[in-house]
Amino acid sequence: MKKAIDKGLVSVNGTVATTGKFLSGGEKIILSSEKYKSDNPILKLPLKVCFENNHLAIIYKPPGILVSGNKKKTIANALVYNLTKSSATDALTTPKPVHRLDFPTSGLLLIAKTHTSVITLNNLFKERNIKKTYHAVTYGEMPLKGVITTNVDEKNAFTEYKVLQSEPSERFNCLNLVELFPKTGRKHQLRVHLSSIGTPILGDKNYHKEGLLLKGKGLFLHASSLEFTDPITNEIIAITKDLPKKFRKIFPKN
Repeated sequence: MKKAIDKGLVSVNGTVATTGKFLSGGEKIILSSEKYKSDNPILKLPLKVCFENNHLAIIYKPPGILVSGNKKKTIANALVYNLTKSSATDALTTPKPVHRLDFPTSGLLLIAKTHTSVITLNNLFKERNIKKTYHAVTYGEMPLKGVITTNVDEKNAFTEYKVLQSEPSERFNCLNLVELFPKTGRKHQLRVHLSSIGTPILGDKNYHKEGLLLKGKGLFLHASSLEFTDPITNEIIAITKDLPKKFRKIFPKN
């Protein structure tokens, strides 16, 4: 049992166990098999790896692909093909995304490579200690900066935003390059919030204004940066991904 614990094969209530862990009764203890092989298919889809160490990675998610799900073509199924397996005793057989980006959204996605990093990274998100920055193109006139607190799915939600640049548009009145700082992580939060103040994201099929849906270009929402302190190495990690080409066609100076 000690060898299994040292190899990270034992968990107590979902947390990787240590030999110093005291039990009080009623805990759920799971012993994993070293011989376990994932049934998930390996997708040979090249991904841009923006950062990687022994226990976590940050990859660029292209638009138009699911992070995970029942389909074969997902980011989760492509991670084994793109990342180096961790040498840690509690290495995951299949690396695991620790947050989500919508199907049409592009940008940076944080990946755990060990059982311990799954737990510690999830805790960082829970405690709001990971700074996420997004960029979007919206349409309609809007204040240069502000805070949106509209509830999403009847839950509190909080987004700060800043308009970086605006351009006149015959069809949309004006187009805005907006920097977004979500403080909570509700489903479709940024899309709902920007629509709630009358400036939806360009190309949003769900939350657009009637007659003002731009087709064929996808959603203009990009997860552009992640900044946090690595909970295992205490290294400050700050990764930024340039704006997609479709953004720069509208705002060439960015």
